[in-house]
This record gives sequence, structure tokens and C-alpha cells, in this order.
Amino acid sequence: MTPVNDVKGAGPELPATRDALKRVLEAALLSAREPLTVADLRKVFADEIAAEALRGLLDELRTEWSGRALELLPVASGWRFRTRAEFMPYLERLNPEKPARYSRAVLETLAIIAYRQPVTRGDIEDVRGVTVATQVIRVLEERGWVDVVGHRDTPGRPALLATTKKFLDDLALRSLAELPELEQINPTLDLADAQPQTPTPG
Repeated sequence: MTPVNDVKGAGPELPATRDALKRVLEAALLSAREPLTVADLRKVFADEIAAEALRGLLDELRTEWSGRALELLPVASGWRFRTRAEFMPYLERLNPEKPARYSRAVLETLAIIAYRQPVTRGDIEDVRGVTVATQVIRVLEERGWVDVVGHRDTPGRPALLATTKKFLDDLALRSLAELPELEQINPTLDLADAQPQTPTPG
């Protein structure tokens, strides 16, 4: 076992090896219902491990889990374990309920918000060429994928919509920069005229 040299002020209850520390990280991450940040994971060790050292342990743990049924991923809200996609069809047999299916209007609206955020409802309507029903926006808000981040400084102060960290977490992404090219999502949308705007507080 390799001693952990990056631990500061190690107490008697702090694991003394890298392997032991990683087992504690595994326990914390596997039992968590939501992604855990580095700050969250430092609390597990009473803040006795530096953030950089902890990131190194997480990277090692991620490598160790490669090729297994679960994978350790860094997402927008932190780190989490997730079942690899190739095993999902088997697990669905245990829970035969069909996953939620979204209408074309919902998916197109989400794509516009994701790739041109922040945008107003009017911006979305300009791109889609049709009125955006209130229910479409509500579905995305209830799913936790979209939220109001401000208001445009124009008459009526329309709400500016943007995606949330949960949206990124559910797609196993760390940032919007990791989104695939728009053409891979919906080649029928023309988003050239939907320019992002700077929100104003409120």
C-alpha cells in the first residue's frame, strides 16, 4: 500500500493509504442520490485532504472502474457513479415502465434554449415559427432542465430562459461546451437568428 503524502493533519480515523481513501470515496459516491462536489467529499474526511489531492484520488478511482458495469463521471454538479449505457436495456426489464417521451415541440424548444441561451419565449417562437405553448415551457421547468435566469431589458421585460445544472447532469456533461453539434440533435432547426442576450437581474 502506498502512504498518502497529500494528507494534512491526519487524525487517527483518517485512512492511511490511497487505497483505503478510495474505498471511502466509493462508499460515499455509491450511496449518494445526487452528484457530490469535491467540497462535499472533503467533508467526508473532515476537510483533512486537500482538494487537489482528492481530485487525484477521484481520477484514479475513475480509471479503476473503467470496463466495469458502473462508471464514475464528473458532471456539472460534481461526481457520481452511473450505469453504463450498454447495460440499461437489461435493467429496463426489471422496471418495464416506459421512460417519459417528449413531444417534438418540447424537444425543439429545449434544443433552442440549450444552444442559444439565454432566450425569451419570443426568441423560441421566432425560430420555430409557431407559438410556444405555456405547457411546453412548464414541462421543461418541472423536469428541472430549464429555469428563468433574468429578464430582458425591453418593454414587458420578458423572462430569459436557460438550462440548469440538472440538465447537464442528466446528460452526463460537465458544461455546455460538451454538447454535441446542433446538427446531430436536430438538423431541421435554423438557430442563426436566435442570438444569446445578456440577462439583467430580476
